[in-house]
Amino acid sequence: MEKGKFTYPKEEKLKSRNMIDLMFAEGHSVSKYPLRLVYVPLPENEPGPIKIGVSVSKRHFKKAVDRNYFKRLLRETYRHNKQLLLENQPQPYAYMLMYQTKDRLSFEEINTKTVQLFEKFITQVTAQ
Repeated sequence: MEKGKFTYPKEEKLKSRNMIDLMFAEGHSVSKYPLRLVYVPLPENEPGPIKIGVSVSKRHFKKAVDRNYFKRLLRETYRHNKQLLLENQPQPYAYMLMYQTKDRLSFEEINTKTVQLFEKFITQVTAQ
C-alpha cells in the first residue's frame, strides 16, 4: 500500500458470518476504554493482510442514527491509523472494533483511544 493513502477498501471489510462467529468463539481481545478490539488470525485462503468490522451496541444507543454515527467515527479512526496495524502485525488478522460505552466521546478522543488500543494490541501480539 502506498504511504499516506488513507483508505478503507471493500477488500478490508469484514463481512463473513463464519469469520465473525470464529472471532467471538476463539478470538482474543484487547481493551482501552471505551474501545475493544477482538482479533483472530486470518486463514490462509483469505486474501489481503487485514479485515476489519466495527460495532456499536444497541444497548448503549437505542437509535440507529446514533449507532451509525459512532460506527462512522470508528471507521474513520481506523482509516487514519491502520498503518500502525499493517506495519506491525506479524501475520494477517481479522479484527472487530467495538465502541462499548454510552458516553458520547468526540472524534479526537476516540482517535486518541484508537491509537492507544492499536499500540496495546501490537505489544500483546509481539509478546506472544
